[in-house]
Amino acid sequence: METSSLMEQILCKENLNTAYLQVIRNKGAAGVDEMEYTELGEYLLKNGEMIKKELRTRKYKPQPVKRVEIAKPDGGTRNLGVPTVTDRFIQQAIAQILTPIYEEQFHDHSYGFRPNRGAHQAVQKALEMMNDGHNWIVDIDLEKFFDTVNHDKLMTIIGRTIKDGDVISIIRKFLVSGIMIDDEYKDSIIGTPQGGNISPLLSNIMLNELDKEMEHRGLDFVRYADDCAPRKRSQVA
Repeated sequence: METSSLMEQILCKENLNTAYLQVIRNKGAAGVDEMEYTELGEYLLKNGEMIKKELRTRKYKPQPVKRVEIAKPDGGTRNLGVPTVTDRFIQQAIAQILTPIYEEQFHDHSYGFRPNRGAHQAVQKALEMMNDGHNWIVDIDLEKFFDTVNHDKLMTIIGRTIKDGDVISIIRKFLVSGIMIDDEYKDSIIGTPQGGNISPLLSNIMLNELDKEMEHRGLDFVRYADDCAPRKRSQVA
């Protein structure tokens, strides 16, 4: 697929309308600007053309994400980043165009955050592998993966496929937009915050490199986001 003029696809009326409806369906908390999702429609009516112009000229500046902590089922907390509703709208529009491109590249044994895939299918594939004689199983959980993604490595990987400089620019800006913890600003020099509409796609782009490496090493595996279970038959392990 030609990827040198993706920004115009992102900014087309149909794609933006779809992105808007998805953000409204998702609801979600307000970001640092305290704008509620219910206010997005009126805001875009007044500022939509300006936002599109800024995206085309690389002048759009995402706002910092609001840091919130949620309890994990097994104890501890997980950091989530809440972008402003306007930034969620733009991220959603980007993700809708980039997802079909990367779906052609992603490994068939990857199940997290992908269209028409989910945890049940991942479990089913794992059971099939076990029934096929895989006796050695290694459960891998990449600790704090979302918080430790290297921006330069991620952008290098993205640049292999995406050739539209405007799209590359705005993705980088979202990565480095900063974090607001209470009233204190913190630079986001690493990581892609969980909570952003584009973060699941970016995580799969990064982890697809792991998928390719495991396949190269002759390992069967099932991956769901940052949880992975490589398998080998006992006689060759």
